[in-house]
Amino acid sequence: MINISKPVITEKDIADVTAVLRSGMIVQGPKVQELEEKFAEYCGTKHAIAVNSGTAGLHTALYALGIKEGDEVITTPFTFVASANSILMQNAKVVFVDIDEETFNLDPSKIEITDKTKAILPISLYGRPYDQKINEMGLPVLDDACQSIGAEVGDKKSGNLADISVFSLYATKNIMSAEGGMITTNNDEWAEQCRRFRHHGQSAQTRYQYFDIGYNYRMTDIHAAIGLNQLAKLEEFTIARIKNATAYNEAFAEIPGIITPTTPAGTRHVFHQYTIRITADFSLSRDELREHLKENGIGSGVYYPKPLHLHPHFEKMGFQEGDFPVAEKISKEVLSLPVHPSLTEEEVQKIISTIQECK
Repeated sequence: MINISKPVITEKDIADVTAVLRSGMIVQGPKVQELEEKFAEYCGTKHAIAVNSGTAGLHTALYALGIKEGDEVITTPFTFVASANSILMQNAKVVFVDIDEETFNLDPSKIEITDKTKAILPISLYGRPYDQKINEMGLPVLDDACQSIGAEVGDKKSGNLADISVFSLYATKNIMSAEGGMITTNNDEWAEQCRRFRHHGQSAQTRYQYFDIGYNYRMTDIHAAIGLNQLAKLEEFTIARIKNATAYNEAFAEIPGIITPTTPAGTRHVFHQYTIRITADFSLSRDELREHLKENGIGSGVYYPKPLHLHPHFEKMGFQEGDFPVAEKISKEVLSLPVHPSLTEEEVQKIISTIQECK
């Protein structure tokens, strides 16, 4: 079976985790500090704050921005639920805005700001950076960069495109630490707020003095040891993903009913997912093609089959079908193919030929 994702785990990862276990320095020790320093250097930011998941990172970043009950935060309904749930975790109001049909990302032309709007939370979905016009709207921007490590706009990397950004280091991401997350920012005050929030509201300099509510969102040195090895290989992984995506784009370019992802000039798309759209002009429906791939030993994924506003805890807020027609349309068309760096050329060609035979 050609899996939709495949974490890369080496003997060095295993040895380094064992070394951490033997050291006795398990939680938020020297490995976490080293990962933070190297992550900030890579992104070109002043601060990187390690946490134990991307979700924890989003929650922490919203806290640092001062988001509270009664505030409104704009985000997209076409993504994983953690983005919107993190807003709810701060007792704030989720304001969904529809996506752009080509980019799958938040459409800035549809954003309407009120006096209650306190932040915008775009998603750099599938590894394509969010639209930078959002940075010009006069509000703090929190980039959900959980899928976009290594992406670029001009000479800036993901993690340094917004006021504050959050990455996921979950097992299936472009790089991983088994589970974990990272917050990046150039703002000293927000960085300190994040460090306190991840550690029960206490500063690293004043243990057992609690400044505010906080959580146990710390990363362990076990996870950081894996993350350090992965970060060292990020460029290698990214080049492989882009190579695989380019092969797909070229192979599917002229097939009616398949819309391939685009990358605008000056932007680096890192293809956490390689996601095509299957329209009515293709010989099979999206779900029929997915079954055909499965029968031929090829995994695929639908990210995401239902926009967030159609799930029960958002429907209770008054959202309903028809509110965000582009997201609803796209959710019925998207199909993600294996694009991870462990794919062989033979596997990529098998995926291509299995789809081409359906045209």
